[in-house]
Amino acid sequence: MNNKKINKVLGNVIFYLGNIIVGLIFVSPLLWMLASSFKPELEIFSNLNSLTTFIPAHFTLQNYVEVFQRLKVFTILKNTLLYIGIVLLGDLVLGSMFGYALAKLKYRFRGISLTLVIALMSMPVEAIILPMYIEMAQLGWVNTMMGLTIPFMMNCFSIYMFYSYFISIPDELIEAAKVDGCGPVRTYFSIVMPISKTVFATVFILDFVSRWNDFMWPFLITTGEEKRTVQLAVQIFVGVSPIHYGVIMAVLTLASIPMIIMYIFMQKFYVEGIASTGIKG
Repeated sequence: MNNKKINKVLGNVIFYLGNIIVGLIFVSPLLWMLASSFKPELEIFSNLNSLTTFIPAHFTLQNYVEVFQRLKVFTILKNTLLYIGIVLLGDLVLGSMFGYALAKLKYRFRGISLTLVIALMSMPVEAIILPMYIEMAQLGWVNTMMGLTIPFMMNCFSIYMFYSYFISIPDELIEAAKVDGCGPVRTYFSIVMPISKTVFATVFILDFVSRWNDFMWPFLITTGEEKRTVQLAVQIFVGVSPIHYGVIMAVLTLASIPMIIMYIFMQKFYVEGIASTGIKG
C-alpha cells in the first residue's frame, strides 16, 4: 500500500472517529437523562466524574410508575397529538396554497403580500400573544381546542418555505397543465403537491417540533387538566417542591421519545427540504 492510500485511510479514520466523538458529546446529556430515569433519587448525581454515571447501579421503574400515577399520560398525549394534528393540517394545506399563490399566480398586491409575509416572519410571537389571548377570550374560545389551534394554523415561515420551493418549479410545467385544461386548484393538487414531498416533510417536522415544545400558548389558553399538553405536564414536576429529579428525568424521557422517533424516520426529508428551499441555518 503506497503512501497516498495510507494517508487516505488515515484521513477517513480520523474523520469518522472525530464524528463519533462529537456525536457522543452531543448525545451524552440525553443518555444521562435516560439512565437517570431508571435510578433511585440518591444515585442520580453520584459518580458524575465517571462513565458509570451512564449505567444505573440499582435499576428501578419507580420513577415511571409515579409519572403514570400523577398524570393522565394517555389523555395528555391525545391532547398534544390532536393539537399538533390540527395545526399541521392547516399549515400544510392553507400555508402551502398561499405559498403557491405567491410563487405562481399573478394577482394584484402579490408583491405587498410577499413583503407582509417576510415582515411578519421577524415578529416574535411574544409581541402578539397578549392580543391573541384577548381575542380568543372575546370569542369564548379559552380552554377550547379552537382557541388552542386556530391562531397557529398558518405560519409565515412555512408560507415562505413553500414559496421558496414552488418558485423553483418550471413555469412550463404549470403552462402545460393549463393547456390540458387544469385550473389553478387542480394544477396544485394534481401536479404541484406530488412533486413537493420534501418541502411538505420539512414543514411537517418544523411544525411538529414547534408545537410539541410549545409551552406559553397552551399555558395561557388552557385552564384545566382536560386540555393539558405535554409541556404543561412536564412543568407540573419541575415547578413543585420538593423536586424529585428521578421523576423529572422519567417524564422528560417520555416527552422526548416522539421527537426522537420522528427525527430517525424523517431526517432525510428534513435535510433535502432545507437544501431545496435554500433556507440557511
